[in-house]
Amino acid sequence: SAMAVAKHLAAHPSVAWVRYPGMPDQPDDALVRRYLPKGAGGILTFGVKGGAKAGERVIESVEFLSHLANVGDAKSLIIHPASTTHSQLTADQLKQAGAGPDVVRLSIGIEDASDLIADLEQALAAVVFWTMGNLGRTTWPKLGVAAAMLVVAWPLLARQAWSLTALRL
Repeated sequence: SAMAVAKHLAAHPSVAWVRYPGMPDQPDDALVRRYLPKGAGGILTFGVKGGAKAGERVIESVEFLSHLANVGDAKSLIIHPASTTHSQLTADQLKQAGAGPDVVRLSIGIEDASDLIADLEQALAAVVFWTMGNLGRTTWPKLGVAAAMLVVAWPLLARQAWSLTALRL
């Protein structure tokens, strides 16, 4: 499931980068293949475009993933280290720790990958919606009615898709 989630996030327009040892484009790919032949595990991180507030918004918007600081659980977990576990650090220390303002950390559990992806998709859509709302009233007329309707409807459509996926158990 972690590989499927990592691949999906890597292709997502609201995601700046993904770090998962199982993906072939990662810096330590040769070492991972040598020492972890059965797979790289369930921990991955990604950067949300929009920085700290966008990262926090993802955490606030997930419905299926659990917002917890531990890793390696049977259930999938999500956390924004810069605003939680590493919040006492300075900006430089956050960067050195690999917990910059855009970092979101996932610990993938035993759930179906499609449920996790659907939840992340609707959470990332909420970030887009939040970002559009922060652009100011003068921007909305420039977007056009159709674009504005899509931005408003996207979180609802993503949530509906997640609900249908969850019923497939």
